[in-house]
Amino acid sequence: MNVFRKHITLFTLSIFFFTLFSCKSTKVIEQPVVEIPEVIEKPKFEPSTETMASFLSEYLNLKYKDKTFEKYMYVSVKYQRLYLIVKDSTIRKYSISTAKKGIGNKSGSNKTPSGLHTIKRKIGAEVPFGGILSSRLYTGKQAKIHTDKTKADGDYVTSRIMWLQGEEPGLNKGRNMDSYNRYIYIHGTAEEGFIGEPASHGCVRMRNKDVIELFSLVDEGTPILILKY
Repeated sequence: MNVFRKHITLFTLSIFFFTLFSCKSTKVIEQPVVEIPEVIEKPKFEPSTETMASFLSEYLNLKYKDKTFEKYMYVSVKYQRLYLIVKDSTIRKYSISTAKKGIGNKSGSNKTPSGLHTIKRKIGAEVPFGGILSSRLYTGKQAKIHTDKTKADGDYVTSRIMWLQGEEPGLNKGRNMDSYNRYIYIHGTAEEGFIGEPASHGCVRMRNKDVIELFSLVDEGTPILILKY
């Protein structure tokens, strides 16, 4: 009986989670939606962060029973936001930029991978604001930070790096879809004027002051869930 109730709870939660992040009608349909469109129109409003955090935490604990989620991050591609959630409460919310080409896990796709990840390595604790990292080493140079729609003269990784490792074999771990081997980072950018819209080549870009703050609030091993919604 307990197993039956757990399956019912997971099914109910999945349906609620889908409708919570969708701007479409909640009209009852006979067949479940199998495919999610690649292009997602950005909605005019965001869901309540506390409602979202509560249901995300329950969803994660049910789906990934071998992991703990007292502190984790959630990246919403639809809203171009990164949320830091601690004990079911959102303590930080940042605007970000995911990939210009959308969601995708294959190597060479220049898309942001979906699914559960963890921070494998934190790099750049002593790098100054706007400092340029190349191959994960501080070059000693600082990027000019553009706060308007100016394109930088390079795809700079600045200030801090949080290097992500996929935790779901066949989705974002192993073979030609391994997020760690794809060098998927959360990092600062010289193109801050594009934050809030898809603009990266696969990584999660943040404003430099935001990535420095987030770096100080999370640890290696902190989970991060990336979803279209």
